[in-house]
Amino acid sequence: MAFSSHHGGRHYHASLELQTVSEPSISRPAGSSTGVKSRQDYTVLLPHEVFWRDHQQWLAERGYMLRPRYRPDWVASYKDKQDYPWDCEDSVASLHSFLLDATRISDGEVVILKKVFRQRNPYEIDMNRCFSSEPFKSHPRNHCVQIIDVLAVPDDEDISIMVMPLLRRCDDPRFETIGEVMEFLRQVFEGMQFLHQCHVAHCDCMDLNIMMDPKPMFPDLYHPMSKTMSREFTDEAKKPYTRTARPPKYYIIDFGLSLRFSPDDMNPLAEPVQGGDRTVPEFQNSDGPQNPFPTDIYYLGNMVRETFLEKTMGLEFLKPLVDDMVQDDPTKRPTIDEVVERFGKVLRSLHWWNLRKRLVENIEAEDAMKRFRRRWRHFFRTVGYTLTFKSPLPVPRY
Repeated sequence: MAFSSHHGGRHYHASLELQTVSEPSISRPAGSSTGVKSRQDYTVLLPHEVFWRDHQQWLAERGYMLRPRYRPDWVASYKDKQDYPWDCEDSVASLHSFLLDATRISDGEVVILKKVFRQRNPYEIDMNRCFSSEPFKSHPRNHCVQIIDVLAVPDDEDISIMVMPLLRRCDDPRFETIGEVMEFLRQVFEGMQFLHQCHVAHCDCMDLNIMMDPKPMFPDLYHPMSKTMSREFTDEAKKPYTRTARPPKYYIIDFGLSLRFSPDDMNPLAEPVQGGDRTVPEFQNSDGPQNPFPTDIYYLGNMVRETFLEKTMGLEFLKPLVDDMVQDDPTKRPTIDEVVERFGKVLRSLHWWNLRKRLVENIEAEDAMKRFRRRWRHFFRTVGYTLTFKSPLPVPRY
């Protein structure tokens, strides 16, 4: 028997980083020299932000402080000044109605608050709690995001708030070497193998739902709503370390559509669950029950195909495995155990020098200067990494 955290409602992709834009959420109005009209427009909260303002005091009592913008007595700092709104930290609005950043009062850690509607996703919290608790929490192959806390909203029994760490898109900044990509895929395949061995199908493991812990690469972090700015919003964010210099750990997030089955169910079937990747072959011409585990394999294979094989050069040796993972007939796709085994063989066949090679983006063919700069920067970095014994396969310290 299966239970699902999808309950007939709309599915949202909840990226746990809130760095979906390269600039603050307010843009300079065209043709404006003083910005006076813009300041008047941005002195009030957006409709979906009112929830957070109304619960700011309660959240503070529970140990999580929201930014000044969301406090009940907030008055825009730029209201009566000549500053442009986008120069002020409190102009940065939440872009998502169900996600917001906060600071944990006890230690100053940046966290992400996610509203979960229990009627819409009745099992999402339980699924996250399961993989954030022992014995699963400390399992070396567990790559599920670890929730910090769950808060029951006092004035709405349908809403709970999950508190999670700040995460960042898995491909931001871009991968520099073959070895960095291979370590990323090793962790992702390992994490999905762990889920499948726990009889859980993720059902939406696309690129947006695979993220990384930014702290190794960004020890000073950045503003939660603008990756180009410092956390204090006083200066530009510091440039990150590379994955080779400071290896990150990757996490699978968003269990809003996930399914768990009994270990005795040898042929698990469930109604099709449309995730963010709408290209799943078995969903195109049928709405009958499907085994969701081969669908997970397709999602992962298509992620590798679209993110790497179609956009970069140097990973052609992965094509046979990926082609099998994205076959139209789900019964012909390899299981996750077979994927991990075949990937391991490919990885072991690569010489350390192959892992050191630069990952070349296809767009470089149109920009000779960019290609030249990246080539020489990679050369000097490689010399430094070799002399300092940095592993070409950047495995993080757990």
